[in-house]
Amino acid sequence: MTDTTHGVRIRSRSPALRAAVELLSSMRFAISLLTVICIASVIGTVLKQHEPAANYVNQFGPFWAELFLAIKLNAVYSAWWFLLILAFLVTSTSLCIARHTPKYLADLRSYKENVREQSLKAFHHKAQAALEGAPEAEARRVGTLLASGGWKVRLQQRQTAQGEGWMVAAKAGAAHKIGYIAAHSAIVLVCLGGLLDGDLIVRAQMWLGGKTPYQGGGLIADVKPEHRLSERNPTFRGNLLVAEGTQSSTAILSQSDGVLLQDLPFAIELKKFIVEHYSTGMPKLFASEVVIHDKATGEKTPARIEVNHPASYRGIEIYQSSFDDGGSRVKLRAVPLAAGVKPFDIEGVIGGATQLSNGVAGEALTLEYTTLRTINVENLGDAGASSGADVRKVDLRQSIDARLGAGNKTVTKKELRNVGPSVGYKLRDAAGQAREYHNYMLPVDTGDGQPVFLLGVRETPADPFRYLRVPVDDQGSMEGFLRLRAGLNDPATREAAVRRYVAHAVDAERKDLAEQLAQSALRALTLFAGGKGDDGKHHGGLQAISDFMEANVPEAERARAGEVLVRILNGTLFELAQLTRERAGLAPLAQSGQTQAFMTQAVLSLSDVQIYPAPMAFELKDFTQVQASVFQVARAPGKNIVYLGCALLILGVFAMLYVRDRRIWVWITPQDGRTQATMALSTNRKTLDGDREFAQLSQKLIGVQPHGDTA
Repeated sequence: MTDTTHGVRIRSRSPALRAAVELLSSMRFAISLLTVICIASVIGTVLKQHEPAANYVNQFGPFWAELFLAIKLNAVYSAWWFLLILAFLVTSTSLCIARHTPKYLADLRSYKENVREQSLKAFHHKAQAALEGAPEAEARRVGTLLASGGWKVRLQQRQTAQGEGWMVAAKAGAAHKIGYIAAHSAIVLVCLGGLLDGDLIVRAQMWLGGKTPYQGGGLIADVKPEHRLSERNPTFRGNLLVAEGTQSSTAILSQSDGVLLQDLPFAIELKKFIVEHYSTGMPKLFASEVVIHDKATGEKTPARIEVNHPASYRGIEIYQSSFDDGGSRVKLRAVPLAAGVKPFDIEGVIGGATQLSNGVAGEALTLEYTTLRTINVENLGDAGASSGADVRKVDLRQSIDARLGAGNKTVTKKELRNVGPSVGYKLRDAAGQAREYHNYMLPVDTGDGQPVFLLGVRETPADPFRYLRVPVDDQGSMEGFLRLRAGLNDPATREAAVRRYVAHAVDAERKDLAEQLAQSALRALTLFAGGKGDDGKHHGGLQAISDFMEANVPEAERARAGEVLVRILNGTLFELAQLTRERAGLAPLAQSGQTQAFMTQAVLSLSDVQIYPAPMAFELKDFTQVQASVFQVARAPGKNIVYLGCALLILGVFAMLYVRDRRIWVWITPQDGRTQATMALSTNRKTLDGDREFAQLSQKLIGVQPHGDTA
């Protein structure tokens, strides 16, 4: 907004003070600050803000996470350095405005009619012509023509050596300079609004008012006053979680080292939470039917809050932010996956925990109920149905069409299906270490014809879930697999299954062969059942059999011996399944494709369960869902200031880009008994439009085309 990038130059004996004031009020300093703010805003947009410190460690590593937290990149917009830069930018831009606004306002009032004739001849746009009328009459004619064209005109009479001369001075496009003032004032207003609506006032209360973040737990009502902000707090932005059928009046303001509690002048009661989903399982709409209870008057105001449709009460905006679990009750059944564990039922509330006795799992464990999801939409498309390795299965035209045209085309077949509810929980040991589990309530058909129960586990939140697939038996449950697992863990049951297998596989008269087969089958089944080795680790499953063969069978004979051993293993496991069903009073398994699919998956699952990190899994049997709504409540006095700044910025930018500041002078003098006119045009930008406009004006006012380079 200035012709120079230099700032205010004050008269002072101190060179440091003069240099500081000049730098602070200079345009180059303001532009540098604005550049830093833009870079910081990009960082704040790309890097997730106000995340737990562990999330940054998992994503970037300890070194970078510590660096980001030290310079407050996890909370850019409330960092002290960001607010300080905003304050300097406001000061710098304000000084620039204060320095140049008087000059621009004076320039708006001035017509500069005192310009000399020789100066007009030095302009880029100039023209001269002889006029027929007297100087005064021609001056008034030219002034009238300009005024009719929207120009502001002023006439000045001057004495010359040959008589009275007249200067016609006109100007148009004064809003161009107003645009400069408006645009730079907008920067100040937007920054002021950001300072008001940022953490500046909250931090001021922490620095000067003795407020400190709260780092503990427990009930909100027990939090001391030094961790609470008053209802009269002029600006804040926090989150409020309200479960269905309950009400809350205290918002949470997250800080890097804890939280502050913001008391509200009203309480929000959640009557009903409404959520709708797309076919992909993503939320399409979530809204809250609420009642706002005024603490002072007791008035009850019903309202509906949706995304992008907030409610406003007593100067506080209430936004629909997200949703969460509000304390759903779940009924779980412990599924034993290791020897010595008995099944049992347990109930809990999402967000709560239950202490398991030592006798349940052989060690002290705490069961923490973390999540309940009633809808789980998964892509069960058959991605491997066609193979690009087989040229007979490659459709070149289809492949090209799939990659051209609309952006929603894909070569991957998608089959989205809601696979039902799931429960998430953690098992925490006595040392405080925990693993996270995620189990589906209903069996899932993964496409191979054998439905399975999915039991997920992961070590850290940064890892994906790995799922144990438990096959569904003919009764639609996992009891068949559990009986098979229990029988495999019992040596007596294994021996009985081996005897049944040998009796079916070998003629009773060939006792020597039967004895050899029994020994081989029992060894294979024992290896598969597994157990702790000398190194203290558990060994079993198909890996144990593979290790045994590598150690005891020559490499040339491993392929043939492996086929025989796997056939024996499958046969003994089938007899083990029949034996466990017989003891449970169930009919034997029929020789069918369904039984074969069940046994195939059962063998794989029995092998994988060896490395399952818990002695039991918890199956979701029933639940009572209670939803909660997360609101963002904000008192933002700077919002209207920012809106005003945005309006001024739009007007200022349009004025600077599309309004041309133009001035025109016509000097009319008597010369040798005739009237001579000299005309010149000044504009802030040299454009083709300016050339055409001057050509039209010179023809209209003095009847000639402009000189050479402007014609």
